[in-house]
Amino acid sequence: MRAREAVGIITKMVDEATRKTLASIPLLRTKAGPRDKDAWVVRLKEEYQALIKYVQNNKDADNDWFRLESNKEGTKWFGKCWYVHELLKYEFEVEFDIPVTYPATAPEIALPELEGKTAKMYRGGRICLTDHFKPLWARNVPKFGIAHAMALGLGPWLAVEIPDLINKGSVVYQEKKA
Repeated sequence: MRAREAVGIITKMVDEATRKTLASIPLLRTKAGPRDKDAWVVRLKEEYQALIKYVQNNKDADNDWFRLESNKEGTKWFGKCWYVHELLKYEFEVEFDIPVTYPATAPEIALPELEGKTAKMYRGGRICLTDHFKPLWARNVPKFGIAHAMALGLGPWLAVEIPDLINKGSVVYQEKKA
């Protein structure tokens, strides 16, 4: 098999896996952001339902990789995400705010403790999603939400960047104390 054929097969597999993941995350209907008062409450309920479904799907597939919670208003989100590399679990704090122009603008997901460790990151530890994720988000407003940002933004970013950071020695395994 030639290298070009192999790349095509891998790309097709990734696309199929991505499509399957996307198909299992409910699409959102309400086009509302934090400034939209009552409509935001409806949107937030949809966000939670989609997140719950995505997390449950991940658990069912033995692919649990993050925990999120928000403030009461649903405007600030925080939690943990992790990546398993060579049977070691690397855990990171994750945080983001819902932009005032949401859902037209995607949230900027940050891993503050990794700030400055990769070129694919902005000030404050915000991960770079401009080339691949943001155009996809823009084409799917208001159907995409936080679960989609995790699945199509943070998940792929972790899969590409964390092994590279580990191999470079920029991220070092630390055993968690019970």
